[in-house]
Amino acid sequence: MPATTGVQLTVWEIALWAILIMCAVALTVHAVSKGVAQGSAESGHVPLRDPLGHRNRDLVKEPDAIFWNVFAGLVVVVPAIVIPALASPAVGLLMLFLGVGAALAAFSVGRKLEQKRQSKPENRAGFADAAARHDALLARWKEYELDPARGIDFPGMSDVNIPQTAALVRALQEAQRCRITAGTDYPSAVELLDAAMAEAEAAAGISATIRNQPAELPGFQK
Repeated sequence: MPATTGVQLTVWEIALWAILIMCAVALTVHAVSKGVAQGSAESGHVPLRDPLGHRNRDLVKEPDAIFWNVFAGLVVVVPAIVIPALASPAVGLLMLFLGVGAALAAFSVGRKLEQKRQSKPENRAGFADAAARHDALLARWKEYELDPARGIDFPGMSDVNIPQTAALVRALQEAQRCRITAGTDYPSAVELLDAAMAEAEAAAGISATIRNQPAELPGFQK
């Protein structure tokens, strides 16, 4: 005699159980994978962007977040397998296979999406801090280019015949290239730009005191 409890499942009921278990497993795998990825980013001190950084800190404050995601998923997944199995072991086995398949599919898709996200230049490690520093250096450079007074007082900052100024221009171009290109070391490029800026200013006779003075229009007095 078949091992049943007298409960018979229709095709529609089996289909609903199948949809339930696949959705529950996929959502659980997504939540756990996302938590692991964010926790890894925080442990490596890699805040990709401010909102994500806040969520990472929340994960550190609540280290059991992943556990509760798994627990919530099992609360749905286990009954979705056991209940159909009570009516028919074959249906229960089918639910189990569907759950495993959904987990593998969700993991594969999630991994591809994470790789795609990480391939974006703005999601690289240290991008936010490097971009802020880069913007500050660009603003500093533009003062010599756009302020007539500083251009007159320090012509060396625009003369590419001067080795230090030529090196600064190359560093500016390289930093901009690294900013928009994935797979490049943007923080190191900005570090080199900072050093090149300081060397060019020193060669142009710009002291630290003058460098920190705000540009004034019209006229800038040393």
